[in-house]
Amino acid sequence: MIVKAFTESDGLKTYLLKGVMGSKKGKLKVAYFQPLMQLEVVAIHRNKGSMERLQEVKSTYPYQSLHSNITKNAVAFFLSEMLGNSIYEEEKNEGLFRYMEAAFQWLDTHDQVANFHLYFLLEMTKYLGFYPEVSTGRSSYFDLQDGQFIPHPGLNPMLTGNELDHFISLLGINFDAIHTIRMGKEERQALLQKIVLYFELHLHGFRKPRSLAVLNEVFS
Repeated sequence: MIVKAFTESDGLKTYLLKGVMGSKKGKLKVAYFQPLMQLEVVAIHRNKGSMERLQEVKSTYPYQSLHSNITKNAVAFFLSEMLGNSIYEEEKNEGLFRYMEAAFQWLDTHDQVANFHLYFLLEMTKYLGFYPEVSTGRSSYFDLQDGQFIPHPGLNPMLTGNELDHFISLLGINFDAIHTIRMGKEERQALLQKIVLYFELHLHGFRKPRSLAVLNEVFS
């Protein structure tokens, strides 16, 4: 099994786990490597650009509902793919690590999560370097290419109308307030498409996640 993990100490790491699929007695259980698992590991990092080795693994936060609830499980698969397509560097980013850790624990313990993935992705852009520029004020349009509000439409992809209103509602709040933003399924899907496009425009080599269609089906 090949596992990609975002580590507190070294950023993104890729591990090669030999024999884990067929072993029942080994220390490295397959169940540890579901999407977004929070683990403490003992690893050998040679930092030579190749796959590393894991020696020991234990769960630091056993999820109660993230993988058993159909909706949350779909969100987990989608966000794990988004993270895998967005983070490339083997570089420490403790702020992003702590944000992810707290966010997925929140998802595990709350029920009103229809807007979670939208808010999570927008907040994540703070740590990736392209959070929307709000100091210019809020105008009638948001330029997705330039990442700022503009008073008149331009040639770049943009948000306006209801999409813009919902987008603005997600800025500057916290997870406990996301349930107060009322959106229909078509509105939620349309805004998610634009947020994924926002990532695509700002991250070199970003690929649109294949699980997006599955997520849309679950929320429909």
